[in-house]
Amino acid sequence: MTSVSRLLTCGLLVAASVTAFPQQERRTSRVTSSQSIHCGKALLQVDFGEGSFDLPTSRIVQRVQDVANALARFYGVFPVARTRILILPVAGRHGVLQGTTWGDRDGFSAFLRIRIGSATTAEELVDDWILTHELVHTALASLPDDQSWLEEGLASYIEPFIRMEAGEITPETMWAGMVRGMPNGEPEGGDKGMNNTHTWGRTYWGGALFCLEADVRIRRATGNRMGLPDALRGIVAAGATIDREMPPAKVLAIGDAATKTSVLEEMYGEWSKSPVMVDLPTLWNDLGVQLSGRTVVLSPKAPLASVRVAMSASGHLPG
Repeated sequence: MTSVSRLLTCGLLVAASVTAFPQQERRTSRVTSSQSIHCGKALLQVDFGEGSFDLPTSRIVQRVQDVANALARFYGVFPVARTRILILPVAGRHGVLQGTTWGDRDGFSAFLRIRIGSATTAEELVDDWILTHELVHTALASLPDDQSWLEEGLASYIEPFIRMEAGEITPETMWAGMVRGMPNGEPEGGDKGMNNTHTWGRTYWGGALFCLEADVRIRRATGNRMGLPDALRGIVAAGATIDREMPPAKVLAIGDAATKTSVLEEMYGEWSKSPVMVDLPTLWNDLGVQLSGRTVVLSPKAPLASVRVAMSASGHLPG
């Protein structure tokens, strides 16, 4: 699970996936300082590799704390008990550059490796989305390699909601990113379903599109009382987090049980094996999301405006 590059200024990410854990990581990355922070009952160990930053490391640790707190607010609890975050300075560069996450490593439920430019400013640190994306990975069980679209798509979809709830981006900015990016996830000619089409667009945007459609379907099926976040909180509550390997069918069944629907299992049965097109223009119109230049106008009179509000306001948080 990794994030390496961003093609949009907001919202969802684009990245290349890495699944192999580098066994030499502990040998080649000497830790020069370490600090432990807490998020509820969860422990996060923040280690710094060789090199230095223009910013005090305390600012970076505070950023980790802020993102962890935002994640915990979204899920109702920080997903795993023990997390190690190895931060590696990259000389002369700006911004958070890349992140990778693994589960169940060396006594930690999750291990994140984050590369940050040594010249990163406080503003660039707050503007980052990568750390949020990587920490979202901790909230889902480790799936088989051909299911990376579900892992990456879920993290891609949830990340901007968490950042919006934290006040880092506006609802308009978040929805604009989705409107511009979601078409990248639609199937093209020769597509054989999500499990068998491992292109960049299908893995990240296609997985995010699955989550968007599932979120709307769950809300429609439950009279807008529940959405995809409720399914995800049920998954975390059941312990189906990154430190456990589970088949997707079992994970999604847990999510469906939490919402008392069968949306996730039914959608997975279709999307995993066959190409599924989403009528995005109609969906945006129904949600009241109208692209205007680089931002959007959100209509309160659209047929599913109340669903959009529940998705992008306090309804996205635990009651």
